[in-house]
Amino acid sequence: MNTRMISILQHLLVADVPVKSEHLAKLIQVTSRTVRSDIRELDDFLSKYGAAIEPIRSRGYALKITDDHSFRALLQQLFISGEPNDPASPDYRQLYIIRRLLIADHFLKLEDLADELYVSRSTLNNDFKEVRQVLSNYGISIDTRPNYGIRLKGDEMRLRFCISEFIINRSNDEQIDHLENTTRILAPKEMTLIRGIILEKIKKFGVSLSDVAFNNLVIHIAIACKRIRDGNQIAMHTIEIESIRNDEEFRAAEQIAELIENELNIAFPETEIEYISLHLAGNKWVSGAKEHPTDSITPDKLLNANIYELGKSILFEIDKDLNLKISHDSELLIGICLHLKPALNRVKYGMNIRNPMLDHVKTNYPLAFQAGVIAAKLIESKLNISIPEAEMGFLAIHVGAAMERQRMKSRPKRCLVVCTSGVGSARLLYYKLQSTFGTRLEVTGTTEYYKLSQIPLHDIDFVVSTVPIQETLSVPVVVVQTLLGVGDMDKIEALLSGEEEHPLRYIREDLVFLRQNFTSKEEAISFLGERIHAAGLIRSSEGFTGLVLERENAAPTAYGNLVAIPHPLIPQSDGTIWAICTLKQPIDWSGKPVQFICLLSIDKNGEEPPTTMYNHLMRIVDHSEIVQQMLDCETYDEFTQIMIKHSLY
Repeated sequence: MNTRMISILQHLLVADVPVKSEHLAKLIQVTSRTVRSDIRELDDFLSKYGAAIEPIRSRGYALKITDDHSFRALLQQLFISGEPNDPASPDYRQLYIIRRLLIADHFLKLEDLADELYVSRSTLNNDFKEVRQVLSNYGISIDTRPNYGIRLKGDEMRLRFCISEFIINRSNDEQIDHLENTTRILAPKEMTLIRGIILEKIKKFGVSLSDVAFNNLVIHIAIACKRIRDGNQIAMHTIEIESIRNDEEFRAAEQIAELIENELNIAFPETEIEYISLHLAGNKWVSGAKEHPTDSITPDKLLNANIYELGKSILFEIDKDLNLKISHDSELLIGICLHLKPALNRVKYGMNIRNPMLDHVKTNYPLAFQAGVIAAKLIESKLNISIPEAEMGFLAIHVGAAMERQRMKSRPKRCLVVCTSGVGSARLLYYKLQSTFGTRLEVTGTTEYYKLSQIPLHDIDFVVSTVPIQETLSVPVVVVQTLLGVGDMDKIEALLSGEEEHPLRYIREDLVFLRQNFTSKEEAISFLGERIHAAGLIRSSEGFTGLVLERENAAPTAYGNLVAIPHPLIPQSDGTIWAICTLKQPIDWSGKPVQFICLLSIDKNGEEPPTTMYNHLMRIVDHSEIVQQMLDCETYDEFTQIMIKHSLY
């Protein structure tokens, strides 16, 4: 399988509906003909693993799985490790070269690398162009010496973090034996010994680590052991040393280092003990946490005043900008505060960390992620440090959990069913509502239409009726079919979510621009910002555009499926609106192809709930067929008809 085929399989895996070859071609930026050719080859390959790609007339291609066990085994091989697995591909060779250079304790000759990869020197030289660029992002260069070969050159801490990134984090954390074999950092027995020592000490100090955090700690210490043996040591600044020497993490690091020294005959310099303590401080280190149940933990018991005040400021800022009503959520405050100490340590010392949930959070919880961006910007302004996107994602997870708690704590909506076709139909509708919406909806009872006037509605949120109701009631009425079609479900879902049913409520004809020829995201954002200003919705197009680009620099808003939803860092407009732009050809949006742009501006007065608007947008992001239909539109009427047809309002 080539990388295009793997990409096609990934897109088909997440699609709920068939995907056309034209849409796939835009996603992976090749021709439709190439996609169709790859699909034929991919289908033949998948037949050996219990799956097939079925062409569906006029709709596109869909993935069909016939043997779940075999197909899961294939996914494990292809995706779980995250590794390029085709030795003939440049990606494979470049990763191999980087790993060899990181592990090597001597100069490597290009001739030897070419022989190991079975390629020519010219091919290897081409690969090195990309390798140099990748390593430069970590502040690492390649030292070349005639007659000796090449080796890496850079700050020792940066080199170790690079080892972690390219040898550890790109492997499957759960497959420890495979991990040890591929890294070749230390012998398996030594790895087992280090793991046992760390486990003993974190138990003694009352530390709670996830499996991933524990394994990463083991590996980072193993990297330190290897680098010390090779004659390389960490250099720490005096100020940094003094700031951590009295911490509990440092005492634990001393004990871990002492035991490893005795068992492996390695002398740990003091700076290396400080390096271990930094990794301990990069995890949630709550001494005595086991003696304090979660419901009795308060920030003042566990955290210093600065962290506590920073956490409160973050929640206040999020509430001010997004009106989520979370600033008084004590559970969220504790979670954010406990997260901040290790997070700030990681950022302060440049310790790289992966967030495997980042893309999922950005796509499925965009409002929570926006809260994470706001939190990161506040931290940056107060502490003068740059928060990476991975850390924004972790902050967003805390906010998302709080939003879910809010939703769960709110009482279920109550409805009354009006049905004219008999008791059997009424009960069928009753049970259908209960089974579909569960604890979110309480059906208080059923009634015939003629009895409706006799029933008090003061404790009812809305009425579900199989016939139009002429009288004006004190609550909303949803007219449905007895058997509840998909459109009926959407209407009820809208009421349960607090959404008002106003078709195209966020769209204005003067802010929809179809089949444009922009070539960059900056060009598209500037144009849409100017048009929003011309519509009298914002004070300054330059200030608005600057805030949108600042948000993009913090974390790009391309969500996949050819869609980008840029927006300013903080709300700017009077009213929530969408400025929409489709393009004739996809443009690069921070590494992802984008052809559908919705520049979103939320009401700065907070009068409209942002969750409502985000729910609408997410339906677009997740539906490739609808996106493609919108991209084909040439008039505003065509565009709005598609939105109405698919209930995207």
